[in-house]
Amino acid sequence: MEDSTTTTSFDVVIIGAGMSGINAAYRVQNETSAGTDYAILEGRDALGGTWDLFRYPGLRSDSDMFTFGLPWNPWDRAQSMASGQHIKNYLNEAARKAGIASNIRYGHTVTAASWKSERMFWELQVSVAGKDESVVFRAKFVLLGTGYYDYETPLQAHIPGIENFGGKVIHPQFWPEDYDYSGKNIVIIGSGATAVALLPSVADKAARVTMLQRSPTYILSLWDTHFIISFLFAVLPKSVASSILRFVFLLGSVLSNLVCELSPGLAKLFIKAVTLWQLPPEIKWDPHFKPRYNPWEQRFCACKNGDFYAALRSGKADVVTDRIKEITKDSIELESGASLHPDVIVTATGLKLKFGGGIRFSIDGQPYKLNEKFAWKAVMVQDVPNVFFLTGFQNASWTLGADISVRIFVRLRHLTERRNARAVVPRVPDEKAMKEEPMMSLSSTYVKPIRQVFPKAGRGIWAPKSNYYLDMFRAKRGDVTTDLEFLL
Repeated sequence: MEDSTTTTSFDVVIIGAGMSGINAAYRVQNETSAGTDYAILEGRDALGGTWDLFRYPGLRSDSDMFTFGLPWNPWDRAQSMASGQHIKNYLNEAARKAGIASNIRYGHTVTAASWKSERMFWELQVSVAGKDESVVFRAKFVLLGTGYYDYETPLQAHIPGIENFGGKVIHPQFWPEDYDYSGKNIVIIGSGATAVALLPSVADKAARVTMLQRSPTYILSLWDTHFIISFLFAVLPKSVASSILRFVFLLGSVLSNLVCELSPGLAKLFIKAVTLWQLPPEIKWDPHFKPRYNPWEQRFCACKNGDFYAALRSGKADVVTDRIKEITKDSIELESGASLHPDVIVTATGLKLKFGGGIRFSIDGQPYKLNEKFAWKAVMVQDVPNVFFLTGFQNASWTLGADISVRIFVRLRHLTERRNARAVVPRVPDEKAMKEEPMMSLSSTYVKPIRQVFPKAGRGIWAPKSNYYLDMFRAKRGDVTTDLEFLL
């Protein structure tokens, strides 16, 4: 295999051409040593990741674009939220301007990765669209910009009797192209970010749309436009306005998280007040908008310009809090005895977690299960050489955390060169003494299996990301040698 004519070698291979992968490519291209060659392997036929996969009505960011956008290519529109298509266009333009687009190889799906200790490189088995035989790529370093969920399989929530339903059943991850839902009664099962974005987007054409939830979540309005944002863009250069707004939104995120952590009761009162102000009188705060958990124990859901609440006030949308007893051919029977009679059921039940794109890892021929090992600085896996995974924060924009991960890689790349090392490997000094922590502590249903999917977090340098400012300082100036072995 090593002598195959289909083998291609790079210093760095980035897997995934979404927001994380494009950002990583920029850092590798501009901040590592001159002459570093890299490739981005993308399984789909276009870049964008999430923003290319999902096509449901209302698809948009649920984080502000000033912090979610690429730090080296500031979001320069006077709107804080963006549709999926606008985000994809923004990524395409950023990749083109930075000279990254030509390094992306589409239709390249990495299925397996094998570390060869004698040669100190990774061998990647890659399935290429249109080819019967796989291709082999060699890489000194591998960066995983693969996100955190399964693109092929949605979360299979147990919905009793869903197979009996005679109407149309849609999962948002696979929304049918050009599907006409005009005049239809739609029930959206779920109350997460997808449901909150979808409900107001289909309410205009649908006869009626109902969000059916087992339990409520916190839903806050995030204003897409604001006179301060518009003013800054009107009087300042776009780059300056974007930088100011990035700082403001970053600081606001950190402070709001701190308030929710230190004074959850006060946060609840504030959220209740703004929710009641937007609700129509016929829809009650309790039980429909009174979560059983404290703020930020699960992610907040953001509704653009209050559109979710506007749809409720229009009379064409409502919320039902109940459990499904059974779905029949033409109804949803609820445990309370009530019934819903939809034409369409949308199962917005969450995402199925997947780490590293489901790649099968092995070291010198021995299969290696990454989920059984600890994660060093939430960026490398115990005993795995030269692999860096790019993950975000659970309570802030994903790109912020992914950028921290790739900055750590850049520092270590320079450090390995100065030490004439060819590989760097995290080692746990005393695995039995390490207290295990989850990579994410959210209590959301789809996050609960994270322990079986993602590597383990620990304490000290093995702790998960928690605060943007602290983690970025540690990435730029902090310790990046403790518990690392440099292989010559």
